[in-house]
Amino acid sequence: MIDLQSKIYVAGHNGLVGSAIVRALRRKGYNNLLLKKRSELDLKNQRKVYNFIKNNKPKFIFIAAARVGGIYSNLKFKAEFMYDNLIIQSNIINSAYENGVNDLIFLGSSCVYPKKCKQPIKENYLLTGPLEITNDAYAVAKISGLKLCQSYNEQYKTNYKCLMPTNTYGPNDNYDYKNSHFIPALINKIHKVKKNNKNHIILWGDGTPKREIIYVDDLADACVFFMNKRTRHNLINIGTGKDFTINEFTKKILKILVPDKKVKIKYDLSKPNGTPRKVLDITVAKKYGWKSKWEFEKAIIKTYDSFLKKNNEKK
Repeated sequence: MIDLQSKIYVAGHNGLVGSAIVRALRRKGYNNLLLKKRSELDLKNQRKVYNFIKNNKPKFIFIAAARVGGIYSNLKFKAEFMYDNLIIQSNIINSAYENGVNDLIFLGSSCVYPKKCKQPIKENYLLTGPLEITNDAYAVAKISGLKLCQSYNEQYKTNYKCLMPTNTYGPNDNYDYKNSHFIPALINKIHKVKKNNKNHIILWGDGTPKREIIYVDDLADACVFFMNKRTRHNLINIGTGKDFTINEFTKKILKILVPDKKVKIKYDLSKPNGTPRKVLDITVAKKYGWKSKWEFEKAIIKTYDSFLKKNNEKK
């Protein structure tokens, strides 16, 4: 168990997942948190990361810092997605080991699994087939971080866990059309429909791919839960175990945010669909006693409120 007075470093604390982890920790009474902005600590600088961990001696580390984005940015900036994520996670993991930090959680992504693997996706399906081309650079970087944690565990007996969350959404997300994931992009598009009194919304692809999503506060809860849980597994899927098509999600969110308006869904077939289906097998997480709690409608409303606040918009 990590006691309430322990120093805990949350790398990436201003991001979607990192900020939720900070909220979850504080709700549990953990207030001795090490938090550094990008301007204060360059995670791509090996020496600075090493010295920060050496001087502060955290008991536990969450690695939520990463370069992330949707299909467009993953395709356009493959080199940056590969390099930035490789060097950030490697600097933190190695500096943790060299300074005696025996416990950490590395946050990966469900995109590490093969494009056409059997559904629902079990942890042992990793590296059993080709990756989805639209985010392969990001996926390879995340797989490298996962394997780095496994290697330190095997060689040095560290306790570095890797949580693989499904598509995550919630407050403090990036809502840009081109650079965000599909839920925040949808919320932005639907708000424009609402604001500009339009009668249609345009989706990338044909709307048939199936996705599983998880509210970020559920993911943060899982992070704190597994921080204090000894496990035989160092790779654990985190999700809801339920998936829907992009079309279905769009209709659900339209019903929540613009219930009195009939909105037609159109498709930009020049844009890629991405992986046809992706839903995680969460049997391992459930065996340890964790499961998601947030209801979809409440989570979408919270996320929409965050979008409005972030963009100084009105409902």
